[in-house]
Amino acid sequence: MNELLNLFEVERAALARLPVGARDYYAGGAADELTLRANRDAWERIAIHYRVLRDVSVRDQRTKILGTALDWPVMIAPTAYHQMAHRDGELATARAAAGCGTALILSTLSNYSIEEVAQVAGRGWWFQLYVYKDRGITRDLVARAVDAGCGAIAVTVDAPQGARRERDVRNGFTFPAELPMSNLLPAGERYSRPSLAHGGFMGYVNEMLDPSLTWRDLAWLVAESRVPVLVKGIVRADDALRALDHGARGVIVSNHGGRQLDTAPATASVLPGIAARVGGRAPVLVDGGIRRGTDVLKALALGADAVLVGRPALWGLTIGGEAGVRHVLGLLRAEFDIAMALAGCASINDISADLLQPS
Repeated sequence: MNELLNLFEVERAALARLPVGARDYYAGGAADELTLRANRDAWERIAIHYRVLRDVSVRDQRTKILGTALDWPVMIAPTAYHQMAHRDGELATARAAAGCGTALILSTLSNYSIEEVAQVAGRGWWFQLYVYKDRGITRDLVARAVDAGCGAIAVTVDAPQGARRERDVRNGFTFPAELPMSNLLPAGERYSRPSLAHGGFMGYVNEMLDPSLTWRDLAWLVAESRVPVLVKGIVRADDALRALDHGARGVIVSNHGGRQLDTAPATASVLPGIAARVGGRAPVLVDGGIRRGTDVLKALALGADAVLVGRPALWGLTIGGEAGVRHVLGLLRAEFDIAMALAGCASINDISADLLQPS
């Protein structure tokens, strides 16, 4: 594993090991995958106007987001079905996150349950929520996550309908029957084991998740939750402000990793405008295409308080379970540390917009 020197090399190694269905489910995007590619391209186009002659002999990456202490401003984004990558699934991912000074945001669609992951998650973890048409199921998921000790609920709002992911259609992909979505087991087989009878996973999304959600429902969720609620799936500043006005305590700038509306804007391109309008009222996080330590620095300079990485954790999980995820996080953290030093930043408070657009 040590011969894999960056996240791109880890990805190539992981893709070579995965069966085609799981590989394309994890790696693919919607339609022509334009947004999937744009997410990465947007970070690469940004230049860093580094500072010199700054004392960077000691560097401090620590931060705190809504009460969750992080050793560095990176969290693991919610992704489904970690057991397709490794038998230890989300347990390995959560252990690796805690061991590397960060936290996992656990997906509603995880193979291991909320309660099982909570036992190994260590310092802190959050829960990602899909809102089901059956509000009883939704209410139960929130209550279980809060009772198990999650620090926040990140509600995904950019999936009122499943997108057409052509790789999955071509492969006739559905999740392995032997790997249930354990968080949904109390609701029965129909909810916990998506199958081709549902029309695959996108058919499951269209059957089960609630497309009628409005801002009123966000206010309902905030009232139901005893921990902060963040809204995940924001690409517009006006929607970010509406989220805060309806009780959200933070926003996650995200286009679902290019897996929902193709030709949606790259997250790096909309982040600065959203962060400027939020104006420090609440934390702003961002995901989508972050693969280098310099990307983390750029995101913070654009106004993010922290970033999320999703697929890289899956690639690490594929090649080595917990050790593989630790390897991915270690690579990214080391790169971020180097980027801070070379940009003249002794702490994350020194990472400001003038690194990208000097006056």
